[in-house]
Amino acid sequence: MPNPWTGVGNPYTRAEVNERLQDTLSKGEPIIVAGAGTGISAKFIEKGGADLIIIYASGRFRMAGAGSIAGMMAYGDANAISMEIGEFEVLPVVEEVPVICGVHASDPRRRMWHFLQQVKAMGFSGINNFPTHTIVDGQFGQSIEETNMGVQKEIDCVELATQKMDIFSITYVAKPEEAAAMAKAGADVIIAHVGCTVGGSIGVSDASIGLDQAAQATQAICEAAHSVNKDTLVLSHGGPILTPADAAYINEHTDTVGFVGASSIERMAVEGSITDLTKEFKSIPVERIK
Repeated sequence: MPNPWTGVGNPYTRAEVNERLQDTLSKGEPIIVAGAGTGISAKFIEKGGADLIIIYASGRFRMAGAGSIAGMMAYGDANAISMEIGEFEVLPVVEEVPVICGVHASDPRRRMWHFLQQVKAMGFSGINNFPTHTIVDGQFGQSIEETNMGVQKEIDCVELATQKMDIFSITYVAKPEEAAAMAKAGADVIIAHVGCTVGGSIGVSDASIGLDQAAQATQAICEAAHSVNKDTLVLSHGGPILTPADAAYINEHTDTVGFVGASSIERMAVEGSITDLTKEFKSIPVERIK
């Protein structure tokens, strides 16, 4: 069903976003979600046929030449960055695809119910939990949890958004128990995050797991989510899942129905093509050299 509020930057309701995703699946197509750190990226991601576009802090750092993990660091206000990219770059140029806002749910300076109202009013059609503490482990991860700034804040935010404010949610998880908790909270789509994306100039040099292990980890997340809600959609992301062939392999070996690409779509597309095109220009003849 088309959005009745046709026009650049207008939001969809939660029901409308879910209807669009189900329509994609009914056509036998995968759900493809892409992260965008700039307006030009978002414009051409839409032309490529993505089902959703997510805006989050890592996109700004990624497209500035730093690793996506910079979006997890204290290099800026992640919530403000998402809102700024949305307001001034992405929402004005995306014509029809729902745009999702990355929300740092544990930010102690934000009243989440109030901030989510601002996200909705801006024109976003849903939320995503990024920066996410689901991928933070070790002593630092334990400290985050013990100081009440951990994953539970993200789960609470998703529950507030979906069950109290009727906002669509697509959420990162790294463990089966997180998937079950997010499904219980009402997450519409769950992203099985299996690590930072490998490859390119600023990606990690080696995934901690191979593609087979990524499939196993992803399937465990699928089963946990579906044990709570069989209708929850699960997508793959990260680690060794870099190319369309990799994403196809995961779809074929798990219950996922699509893929979320950030570095693997936005950054990798830019790195190779700009380099190659610059080299082509550098090879043109110059007749007037003396």
